[in-house]
Amino acid sequence: MAFFQPPMTQILLIRHAVNDFVKTGKLAGWTSEVHLNAEGVAQAEALGKRLAEAPIKQIYASPLERTMETAQAIQAHHPTITICVERGIGEVDYGDWQGKAISALQGRKMWQLVQETPSRAAFPNGEAMRDVQDRAVNTIERLTAAHPREMIAVVSHADVIKMVLAHYLGMHLDVFQRLVVAPASISTLSLGFGRPYIAGMNDTAHLLHLEKGRKPA
Repeated sequence: MAFFQPPMTQILLIRHAVNDFVKTGKLAGWTSEVHLNAEGVAQAEALGKRLAEAPIKQIYASPLERTMETAQAIQAHHPTITICVERGIGEVDYGDWQGKAISALQGRKMWQLVQETPSRAAFPNGEAMRDVQDRAVNTIERLTAAHPREMIAVVSHADVIKMVLAHYLGMHLDVFQRLVVAPASISTLSLGFGRPYIAGMNDTAHLLHLEKGRKPA
């Protein structure tokens, strides 16, 4: 894959690869010790190979294990780069909802608010969704200023990436869930002094060989 570096900062927004916590049916949030499973490790390795020739100047990652492990797979092909831990791109703080069964949460009025009008939703003892978007976008702007005309990799989480993309696409937060950001996907954002550009979204071409090799259920 050839990479062209435009006269703008190019941000590769990367979702972490898959893990087994989703099988528990619970909301992970900032739960610790959630690691990539075997499939996730394979996804991360494929992602790393995809970006091996990319002119990445810095790798930033959410502090959680699943994002750090995904970032390390990229770093394996860029050994001179140190991974910078960045809480500003960390997962949503679900407060009292963290670790709870999603099936139980779906019966609450708050769940409907999160799904229908997330701009009005705030998790008990956690974050408001609009505050998550603000902190994530503010972080991206700060990293852009620190890396003028460079390419950086930012390894984060699905909802956080979707909120960032929605902001730069001019979409209201209430419709951000219309976007799809798959595990180990790459979405490319270019920022400079003019208008922002989304060069690609939810790119998973590097995972196609894994999908073909998966046995039918």
